[in-house]
Amino acid sequence: MMHTIWKGAISFGLVHVPVKMHSATEDKDIPMKYIHKPCGSPIGYVRHCASCGKEAEWEDIVKGYEFESGKIVIFEKEELEQIAPEKNKEIRILDFVDGKNIDPVYYQKTYYLSPGETGVHAYTLLREAMKRTGKIGIAQVTIRAKSSLAAIRVIGDCLAMETLFYADEVRPVDQVPNVPVNRPVNDKELEMAEMLIERLSSPFLPDKYEDDYRNLLLERIHGKVAGEEVRVIPEQKPKAAAHVIDLMSALQASIEAISGAKAPSGKPKAGTKRRKAQETVSNAN
Repeated sequence: MMHTIWKGAISFGLVHVPVKMHSATEDKDIPMKYIHKPCGSPIGYVRHCASCGKEAEWEDIVKGYEFESGKIVIFEKEELEQIAPEKNKEIRILDFVDGKNIDPVYYQKTYYLSPGETGVHAYTLLREAMKRTGKIGIAQVTIRAKSSLAAIRVIGDCLAMETLFYADEVRPVDQVPNVPVNRPVNDKELEMAEMLIERLSSPFLPDKYEDDYRNLLLERIHGKVAGEEVRVIPEQKPKAAAHVIDLMSALQASIEAISGAKAPSGKPKAGTKRRKAQETVSNAN
């Protein structure tokens, strides 16, 4: 059973088709950890500030854009939320086009769409109409606060959605260096190349192709496990001193939060300090 990652509706004209979205593909890369070879422990990563030389806490991290070398403009979370696309859960079809007019370079990721509980009839109607006309719907959709262009098409008996790159995200092919243009080709060589292509031509059968590297890596992993070439990750020692310091900070912040409730206007609100205290306690645990 496929996991539903998004619920919404396809709309075209005045027609509303409730749908659920499912990822059509899965990444089967083998996850590998970085290990400290001398002791066999996984390498951890910290949010380190190169200027201060300290680990940065999440509440002190914002986003910024470097518009010139060494110069940035900073955005608070609230500023980005104000301009974020609306989360209206709608796949709004803008146009219907011939699929052959869409170059594959525009395609990003594929999702399957299943009908919502009350949308079976409308879903079937849209699917059959698209099959008969051979058209693909060009739509706009918001997923995870990001607005995307998308293509709605039929795969088998299922509606599918392909996210697309916008035109200005695709680099012009004429910028590719050293591409030969109007270079003459020997007729005999061209004829032989065409014959070779014809002989190697066959229907596209996805199951015919395998990830040779992944298969070889899995074989080596099983071999190492069977040969007992296994290292046990050393038990991590608890940082008792750091824990005490964090707990003391949390208690101090709690006292300040209570005292701050009576603070005059212009000073930080108690709620803000209380949230920081809760976060500190959570981190301490």
